[in-house]
Amino acid sequence: MPLPLENVDTDQIIPARFLKATTKEERFFGDNLFRDWRYHSDGTLNKAFVLNNPQYKGCILVAGKNFGSGSSREHAAWAIAGYGFRVVISSFFADIHKNNELNNFVLPVQVSEDFLSELFLTIQNGPDAEVEVDLPNQKVTNKVTGHSEHFDINGYKKHCLMQGLDDIDFLVANKDKIEAWEQQRR
Repeated sequence: MPLPLENVDTDQIIPARFLKATTKEERFFGDNLFRDWRYHSDGTLNKAFVLNNPQYKGCILVAGKNFGSGSSREHAAWAIAGYGFRVVISSFFADIHKNNELNNFVLPVQVSEDFLSELFLTIQNGPDAEVEVDLPNQKVTNKVTGHSEHFDINGYKKHCLMQGLDDIDFLVANKDKIEAWEQQRR
């Protein structure tokens, strides 16, 4: 799904008026992802916005430079995950937003500006173009051109994503090791 806009901030991802929710309901936040772009002020669907275009599909959002800037609201990552995106590719992410995505099982993949431009052009030329993201090998591949790029990810977060663990699950899985370490330090 191409979103070739730069400086997309968290208020554009999920407008502040939706932050009043007291639960993390994926459907609620996903339904309101990019709300002010997806719908006109009268509530009708904006058919010109890419998320409303049926020719684009998939679980990868390809976004412009400086994605997730602005406030540190975790709700933005909730909305991205709630919509069904599992990967966001950009040439730059705001640090807090990048970590919020990782904490919500969304993989932020940072690529070069040249590679990002190639992805946008490829998708523009064929909306059914495929992009492969290989987390174990930390590689993203444009399946049309065959070009690939390596991406960086924190080793701990990579492990958690690959095992389907959040931070609490990780601690619980290592309870015996933690208790043994504490016993040695008494």
